[in-house]
Amino acid sequence: MIHPAQVADMLRPITSTTATYVPAPVPPTMIPTPTEYQTVGETGHRTLWVTFALMVLSSGLFALLSWNVPTSRRIFHVITTLITIVASLSYFAMATGHATTYNCSTVWDHHKHVPDTSHQVCRQVFWGRYVDWALTMPLLLLDLCLLAGVDGAHTLMAIVADVIMVLGGLFAVLGEKENTAQKWGWYTIGCVSYLFVIWHVALHGSRTVRAKGRSVTRLFTGLALFTLLLWTAYPIVWGIADGARKTSVDTEILIYTVLDLLAKPVFGFWLLLSHRAMPETNIDLGGYWSHGLATEGRIRIGEED
Repeated sequence: MIHPAQVADMLRPITSTTATYVPAPVPPTMIPTPTEYQTVGETGHRTLWVTFALMVLSSGLFALLSWNVPTSRRIFHVITTLITIVASLSYFAMATGHATTYNCSTVWDHHKHVPDTSHQVCRQVFWGRYVDWALTMPLLLLDLCLLAGVDGAHTLMAIVADVIMVLGGLFAVLGEKENTAQKWGWYTIGCVSYLFVIWHVALHGSRTVRAKGRSVTRLFTGLALFTLLLWTAYPIVWGIADGARKTSVDTEILIYTVLDLLAKPVFGFWLLLSHRAMPETNIDLGGYWSHGLATEGRIRIGEED
């Protein structure tokens, strides 16, 4: 028989001298943000192919315009045709994806209750565009300098300044870090170089072209103003698109395409059609340009040494 005291002991709560373990709060788990890719879309891709076709068509038409022009007077036709040929190759390379790369930068995400995190933003860069500009823009300047009668020294300085301008933009867009002094330093170098282009071509050319008459002066003034206004838009678009990355890649392609079509095919038709109607713009090149070396080095019998 169970004693009442044993029952009381059985009903008494058991106390333990061992401390109870309370787990520490687990910090929230942060899922890393995946890499963000800013790439060309369907609209941009189609735009590249259409522009390639337009550049090829323009090249063919420029070649036809030179068909009945004597070789000695084809300098403007040759230069202008080369401009659109190079541009068509560049757009073909960009449309097929062979002249692009990615420039990645780190973007920090700030949070109130958890530690800050970061993720990568990679934007597609069409470096083929800069190769195009480095070759075609000097040829455009050569057209303008020949039209105005600018001397070789100023022409060479303008071309070198133009190449530096394009390379400055290329080095800036391929910089490893965003919003750094190096990136915007290259951008500034390119803009300063553009001022030298204006000095050597527009200002100096406006003085030398007066010797060719009023008609040529009006033509040069219109072409130079048209070209330089377009070229002023390029660094503005670069600062918004490639520099600050405030626009999509498709929007960037559309804007650059419009500028390229105006600066190359439209400029070319304006120049060549006006050149055909103005005999004063003719530049007659003989010698090797027209006749080659076929008559050089021949032995003439009966001539004295």
